[in-house]
Amino acid sequence: MVATPPPPPGPPPGPPNPAQAAAVALLNLSCLGLGYVLLRHWKSAALCWAATVALLVVALPADPDGIPLGVLVAYGVFLLAVAADGYRRGLRATPAALEPPGRRKLVLPVALALLLVVPAGGTFAYGAARDEAIEQQLMDTLTAADGLVKQAEGQSFTSVEVTYNSVLATYQRIGTEHAGSRAGKLVPARLAAYYTSVSLPYTKKDYCAAVPGLKHLRALPGKVDRGLLGSLVGKADEPLAESWFQCGTTTIGSAGQEKTSGDYLNDLTKTFPQSPFTPKIEPTLREGLRTREKALGVAPCDGLAEIGRFRTTVGMLPSETYASLGTDTKRVIQRGEFGCGLDRFKKKEFSEAATAMTDYAKTYPDSPQAAQARNIAIAAEIAEETPAAGNKVPSGATVDGSGQVMVISNDGPGEVELLYTGPVTGRLTIPSCASCKSYPTLLLPVGEKVKPCSGPSSKYPKRTLTLPPGSYQMLQKREGTGTSAGMKKPSNAKIESGYSYTNCLYVTSGF
Repeated sequence: MVATPPPPPGPPPGPPNPAQAAAVALLNLSCLGLGYVLLRHWKSAALCWAATVALLVVALPADPDGIPLGVLVAYGVFLLAVAADGYRRGLRATPAALEPPGRRKLVLPVALALLLVVPAGGTFAYGAARDEAIEQQLMDTLTAADGLVKQAEGQSFTSVEVTYNSVLATYQRIGTEHAGSRAGKLVPARLAAYYTSVSLPYTKKDYCAAVPGLKHLRALPGKVDRGLLGSLVGKADEPLAESWFQCGTTTIGSAGQEKTSGDYLNDLTKTFPQSPFTPKIEPTLREGLRTREKALGVAPCDGLAEIGRFRTTVGMLPSETYASLGTDTKRVIQRGEFGCGLDRFKKKEFSEAATAMTDYAKTYPDSPQAAQARNIAIAAEIAEETPAAGNKVPSGATVDGSGQVMVISNDGPGEVELLYTGPVTGRLTIPSCASCKSYPTLLLPVGEKVKPCSGPSSKYPKRTLTLPPGSYQMLQKREGTGTSAGMKKPSNAKIESGYSYTNCLYVTSGF
């Protein structure tokens, strides 16, 4: 068997060549392993290519956040390592590509040029791609914010206020932090659309619904850069003033709106004293009061609650401006309360009439109609037991000392209140008879009748009435005691001229 001769030895290493080593190191820093290509060290070159390809896979497509820091650090360490290895290998190497002396002089300038062109060019290209990715991301964010505005449009502002504030923060961030971007340049137009969306209720003349949104729009200069708002600054002032006026004046008197109406009108007065709507408040409310007063003449009870709420709101307004309106409102309410009680009486709603007129007399004791209100309350109470007492509306007349005398005695336990109505109306109270008891009707002998007030006259508490002639309906209301229950007893009386009358009130029981 013939032995294979060993391969010839390679060329001996040349003298140290720092310039060549630096060139190889710089070529390896180009990200393409060109130093290894120059030395024909293909495995190492392939490793550089693989690392660069891996970097491209991670980096592309460009992300707005850029390449992860860990990847960049790892790749930088790798480049420094292959540069150092290239320097070591190129220090004494004699690559065939550099054998001609003229080429050796060019290798370092070429390496420097490639180092500038390849990494710098790649960095520039990636930066441009990343900028475009950022632009696209900003446009996507802007479009998403626009979509939220569209979704919120038409809904109650308070229910979507959080959404609107979120959108506003997005516009502010893009418009200030990325003012030069395509998205940033669109922000002023988007804010104009935002204003249109939020103020839509005002555009539709839904003034009460418009107030929260317009207050929000008026506060925009405190949340968004004024340069982005442009002509929107102050644009919501007059619409807000009008909405406060319209909502405050149209909802006054509505159930549950007393405070809201007052707040809106006060806000208008304080915030926009020079607005043309401010001086319109008082005459508009006065006209509203006149309309409600006219309605009382048709249905006295129906509008009372509304006018009461109207007065509550007027009471919230500055007294120096609305004192006269407040006085007139009180007058209308007083008239309405009397009219309502009278209307109840005429409609035979005696219980309600009695309550209404009693309250009126207590609330307005100095009213010229207080006496009549008390009399109507008395007649209504009697009419609950004797309907004929409600056939005629009592006047305010009371006993004046002329007429026929009626002496009324109390022969029974418990204080008695006697109500009467006829030519005159009134009530009187007769104290309890301390020594009197109930008459046991079932224990009397057959044929014998109860004989009240048969004892000495001085025994019985008495009261005297002087009544004009005529027919009267009366109601005896006896107070309960420890031995007898309270009771009501209606009766009739006819008073004629030339006579005097006695009336004995007593209590009967079955035992």
